[in-house]
Parts: sequence; C-alpha cells; structure tokens
Amino acid sequence: MNGRQPSTRRCLLILTLISAVSINGLTWISGGRALAQSIPSELTDQEFWKISSESSEEDGTFRSDNLLSNEFGYQYILTELNRTVKPGRVYMGVGPEQNFTYIVATRPKMVFIVDIRRGNMDLHLMYKAFFELSSDRADFVSRLFARKRPQGLTKESTAAEIFEAYAKVQPSETLYNENLKTVLDHLSKKHRFALSEIDRAGIEYVYGNFYRFGPEITYNSSQGGFGGGGNRVSYSDLMTAGDERGEPHSYLANEQNFGFLKELETKNLLVPVVGNFAGPKAIRAVGRYLKSVDATVSTFYLSNVEDYLNGSLWTDFCRNTATLPLDETSTFIRTARGFGGGGMRSQLGNMVSNLGECKE
Repeated sequence: MNGRQPSTRRCLLILTLISAVSINGLTWISGGRALAQSIPSELTDQEFWKISSESSEEDGTFRSDNLLSNEFGYQYILTELNRTVKPGRVYMGVGPEQNFTYIVATRPKMVFIVDIRRGNMDLHLMYKAFFELSSDRADFVSRLFARKRPQGLTKESTAAEIFEAYAKVQPSETLYNENLKTVLDHLSKKHRFALSEIDRAGIEYVYGNFYRFGPEITYNSSQGGFGGGGNRVSYSDLMTAGDERGEPHSYLANEQNFGFLKELETKNLLVPVVGNFAGPKAIRAVGRYLKSVDATVSTFYLSNVEDYLNGSLWTDFCRNTATLPLDETSTFIRTARGFGGGGMRSQLGNMVSNLGECKE
C-alpha cells in the first residue's frame, strides 16, 4: 500500500465486478447488461440435449432420407474456403457426412447441424456414438458398416487403402446387432439422452442401411437404387475423392481429421437440431445462443436447400439467417447443378452481402 486513495474510476470498476452475477449461463451486471461469454470448451450432456431439444422444431419431410451426400466435387472449393474463413468460430450446416469434411477444413470450436428431418438428427447421433467409441479410422469404418476389421490397417493407411480393404469383407449380422445395442446404450445410458422410441427406430433405420449396403451405399440406395449412375456416388467414392488438384481432404483422409471430429463429438460440441430453414424457431434459437457466448458464424453449408425456398419461404429463411452473428468473412457454401456435365458443384458466397436487407 502506498497510502493513496483509489481513484473514483478504479472504485467503480471494482464495484462493477463485485456486482456481477451468473444467470442462465450469462453474466449479468447491475443495470441489467449482459457480459457475453466465450464459446464453451465443452458441453455437459444435459447442456447438449437441452440446446438441441429447445432449439428444435417439429419433424418435417423431404423427398429423400439423405443418408449421405451425392456431391462428388464438394472438395473443389476448399482452397478458397480456407483463404476466406477464420478458424475457431462456429460452423453451421445441413444434411449428412459432407459437413464433416467442411468442419475439418474450417476448424471451428463448435458446430450446429440444422435439418428439417429428425431422421438427420438420428443419423448424427449414430455418428456421435461411433466417433466417441472408435479408436481410429479403421475402427470407425468397421463399426459404421458392421464389418470385421481387416488385418494390416494402421493409422498411416490412406482412405483409399482402408476402403479397398473393407470392400473385401462381408458384413456381419452379429456385429450389426452388437453395435446397434452399443450405440443405443451409449446415447441413453452413458450420455443419458432422452431418446424417444421414434429416435431409437430412426437410429436403427439409419444403421440398418449402412449395414445392408456397406461402403458402396449411395444417396439413393435406401430408396431402391443400389449403386451409382449420374451423380449417385458411393460412400467410398466420397471418402477417397480429392480437391481440384486431386489431394484428399475428406474427414477420413487422415487420423488428424478424424481426431478433430472425435474431439468435437466427445466434448458435445457438434449439436444436431431439427429445423426448417424458413421455420420460426431453429435458426433464430441457434443465433440467440451464439450471441450469448459471443460467437461468430464462420461457415454455413446450405447444400441446395435454397432451391426449395420459394416466395415467402425465401424471405423467412433470409430473415432467420440474418439474425445469426456474422462478420465480413462469414461464408455460405451452396450446391448447384452443373458440375461434371450435369452433376453437383459447390459455390461460396459472402453471407453479409448475400443476405442484403433481410434484417427485420
């Protein structure tokens, strides 16, 4: 102590800090102003399920069950995407596994997958369990397709080597039944998620198709079309594909990519939400949560959902998305027709400029 009296400014700062209290995950100071918190390093099981459940809307419908992507050239925009977005933020997306490759490319701290179908949530809950339970990529592929792990696969094996090895292995009904029980127990007993009977049946449906069709499952396999044709590429094709230079970047391309996702899933930081892009709740609820933790959306993968948002639906989607916390680097990933002579191609768009005057 030097005998001086503390300055008035310093006293006010001390009083402000003393009067801060925590309510509902936010810090409030006298006067009712909230101090934003940073993105959590981990969510508890209760927080994960609460955020997912309270952000979700009623189950909706789509023309397919969309168990996997049909966009073979989806990695072609990764170089530009990596130049544009900032890591350590929040990734948002729609649909199945294509998100995983964009996630490992953009390195977010937290992820929200918003899809109109509850079946997509069930798909991601299955993935969550398999990521958490698997020691490496070869183990993960074994569980995903209910096939015994072949000899010789290591952490250094390429995705092509892994899928070539599993192409020679027959599916095991015994392994499928054991894995299904393990997944349901892991989610309902370890995590204590309140799975409904609809969710349990949904997870069984999803896993049944991966077991039945194996690594050659395509976008339309579960709808009566086994194999390819046009842009109906297989899971194996998608995982061994590369960017415009042929370099592979899928989430199963290497152990580092797989490990990044495994950590996100283990920390409950990949949150599936049921919601219509033009609906009244889901996107806005995610936006409110992200603002409460002072987060910014780096990337929003839309696939081709905008094709289905006509008239007032587009306006609703635009206004919903404008409520998200964005900056000048926040980026849309869209999918359009035209890649490879009629297939699908990915495009990037600046979210702030694309949303224009959608703010309410």
